[in-house]
Formats: sequence, structure tokens, C-alpha cells
Amino acid sequence: MQPTSLIIAIFEFVLLIFSLSVHECAHAWTASRLGDQTARLQGRVTLNPMYHIDPIGTLLFPAIMIFGPLFSGGALGGFLVGWAKPTPVITRNFRNIVRDDTLVTLAGPASNLLIAVIAFCGLAAIILTQGHLPQQESVMSNVQALGVLCELAIQVNLALFFFNLLPIPPLDGSHILRHFLPYNFLSAYDRMGMFGYLLMIVVGGPIVRLLLGPTLGVVYFVLEHIPSS
Repeated sequence: MQPTSLIIAIFEFVLLIFSLSVHECAHAWTASRLGDQTARLQGRVTLNPMYHIDPIGTLLFPAIMIFGPLFSGGALGGFLVGWAKPTPVITRNFRNIVRDDTLVTLAGPASNLLIAVIAFCGLAAIILTQGHLPQQESVMSNVQALGVLCELAIQVNLALFFFNLLPIPPLDGSHILRHFLPYNFLSAYDRMGMFGYLLMIVVGGPIVRLLLGPTLGVVYFVLEHIPSS
């Protein structure tokens, strides 16, 4: 195991926890602005991960996916997915339930997209000053480490963006879809329970991989064509 591989894995793990915290904080903040103070009263309008961590979805499962290949020779690991503790929302506190619940739902994925955009701008700035994309080497300078951090931030947050928009309970996409389902289907849809978590892992990974590949291709195409100094 190369020291650089461990450092990158740690970067990725910390970034995932931070990004999930931003995601849930965005839900809580938007709900508060639209009239539901439930999450705010529970201290969820914060970037402190302690208020958002789900032991399985935020720590155990991502740790296996990220660190597993390093210590098992590739026997463990797979596509990185993760989730945090759901933000409590009481929709009857909203003035317009469908509209406001949809805005609260979209706030989470939008926050991940915003982080990806900020990281993209950071990489673009490095290219403009350094003349090339930072390389992953055994010993990295501060600029190289920052560049790798930005690259991982783009990958992790685009993955979270696509993953959370999947219409699989309890992901954000399911909250949007349920507003358009016939009433007779709602109870069965909401009762998917563990089957929903199974779909998240088995189906979610391949779908996100399918969407993430071309998107990252466009991102790196744009970065590679930024005029260097």
C-alpha cells in the first residue's frame, strides 16, 4: 500500500462526511426558511458532522468502500455510496406543501452540486497558475494536495448529487416522485423499507456510475482546455 493511496483515501472519507453534513444542513436550513423549525430545534442547521452522522451510511459502509481495497488487496470495496441521518421535516408547517417540500428536498443535492462547482473553480485556478492539472505523486506539495482535494470533491459531490436524485426511498428523489404518484400507490411506495436500501446499493451504484462517467469526462475536457499561464 502506497502512503499516497492512504492519504487520498483519508481525503475522500473526510470529504464524504463533510459533503453529507452540508447536504443535510442545506435541507434543515431551507426547511427553517420555509416555516418548518423541526430540524433547527434539533440542532441540524449546522455543519458539525456529529449532528448528521448515520453509523452505517456515513461511517461503516463508506469506510469499507474507501479503505477496503487498500487493506484487502482489492477484495473489498466497490462504488462509493453513503448517506447521513435524514433531516426531520414536518410538511404541514409549510405554506405550500408540495412546492416547499420540493424546495427542501432539492436543497440537499443542490448543495453538493455547489461544492462540485467551487472545487472545479479551485482546479481551474490551479491550472491557470501552475499550467497543468496537479499530479498524484508519492510526495505531494501543498498545491498538489489542494488539487487532489478539489478533484475528489468534484467526484464525491457529483456522485452524491446523482445518487440522491434517484427515486428510491428514502433518497431525495423519492420525495419528489411521491408528489406525482396516485394516492393508492403512496403507502406501498413509502413502505419499501429495507428493500429501498437494497436498491440503493445494488441498483444505485451502477446508475450513478453510468451518469458520473460522461459528466466527469466533460469536466476534465473543460479543465484540460483551460489556457495555462
